[in-house]
Amino acid sequence: MIQVNKISYNYPRHKYNPTKDSSIFWNFSLTLEENKIYGLLGKNGVGKSTLLYLLAGLNRPSKGKVLIDDDVVTDHLPLTMSKIFIVTEEFELPNMSLQKYVKLYRPFYPDFSDEIFSKCLNDFEIGDISDLGAISMGTKKKVYMSFALATNAKYLLMDEPTNGLDIESKSLFRKVIAQNMTDDRTMIISTHQVHDVENIIDHVLILGNKKMLMDKSIADIAAEYVFEHRADDQMGGVIYSENSLQGTSVIARRTPRRTETPVNLELLYNAVNNGKL
Repeated sequence: MIQVNKISYNYPRHKYNPTKDSSIFWNFSLTLEENKIYGLLGKNGVGKSTLLYLLAGLNRPSKGKVLIDDDVVTDHLPLTMSKIFIVTEEFELPNMSLQKYVKLYRPFYPDFSDEIFSKCLNDFEIGDISDLGAISMGTKKKVYMSFALATNAKYLLMDEPTNGLDIESKSLFRKVIAQNMTDDRTMIISTHQVHDVENIIDHVLILGNKKMLMDKSIADIAAEYVFEHRADDQMGGVIYSENSLQGTSVIARRTPRRTETPVNLELLYNAVNNGKL
């Protein structure tokens, strides 16, 4: 379990505008449970990446603590660090072969699986690579995500993992993630491309300005609301609506007699950010 206990965090003050509010989190708390894939959504600049860095121990809160299985993550205990892997949005791979890279970094992760690594690479249609620094960013992401999954890290944090991937690769990403989810693993995927994670997450986190606007499971959302298209004369009970190519997309309260509908994550996100949910 990850517990974020009343943390505060400030960005460094801007040298040209030192009076500007630089706080990004204030007295902020959050609990992340095992065996869940969280989708972390929010507008640019609200702190999605910063939150992941705080969870990984790369940033230190000015107040409060982040606990990983009851250990303070900023203590950087070897056992704690071996439980966490973060795939940052921007990264570089060294100018070395894939084989040498794995040999160099796998000792940090005692549960590293050659079988999972090979299967992920195969799913992404990646063969042997002699120079990781010379490949495209899309291929680098596939290699890095394959390594991340192969570590068997208990907590896998991904920041905009589908950026730079084409449509086919995004589909493969969802397949690889689903195949490598285990009962004791927690994944947090931060993204602004909601359609890329719509079918794999089971819990929604929508981050607003210094607070969480929504922290709810997909199951609870589907039990509470229906997502559908309606004609203009059938708008009774609608909580939120917007025009789409299929007509008017709506969110309405689900009554006991109504069948559950798939959650439209983009519509949900827009409704929350517009203060309707």
